[in-house]
Amino acid sequence: MPDQPDRPIKDHPDVRVPPPLLYFSVLGIGLLLQQAAPLPVIPPSAGHPLAIACAAGFALLAIWGVTSFRRARTSLVPVRPATALITDGPFRFTRNPLYLGLALLYLGIALWLGVLWPVVLLPALILLVQQIVILREEAYLESRFGEAYRAYRARVRRWL
Repeated sequence: MPDQPDRPIKDHPDVRVPPPLLYFSVLGIGLLLQQAAPLPVIPPSAGHPLAIACAAGFALLAIWGVTSFRRARTSLVPVRPATALITDGPFRFTRNPLYLGLALLYLGIALWLGVLWPVVLLPALILLVQQIVILREEAYLESRFGEAYRAYRARVRRWL
């Protein structure tokens, strides 16, 4: 068998699609579906207050989550190595506060616009993010941090 050239070991989760792109792509699909096959419109009197609450939740999770990454001096970009396992801040309550925050932002935009298709597509989006982003990240974190990550995963839920 011929010698195989040395391949560099990937020290990152190998996430191939930036997570925000997934959220905004599915939102765009939902908006197109709303145009092509309209569902009932969410009235502003109901949608706007909920949208503001979702946006506030997004802002809280984003600021708190990014602050946790900076305090731990590790990258929040999923194509860079993790140098620390973050288990404090919002990571005490959910293993994916930034993705949860993006889901809130996505939902808030749909509610503000009063469109129902993106709301209908939200569960599919969550499954998509889980399958092509989170599972890769979890496998990477387990290989990188071993028992510490397994213990953390056993105590903290993936979403809520």
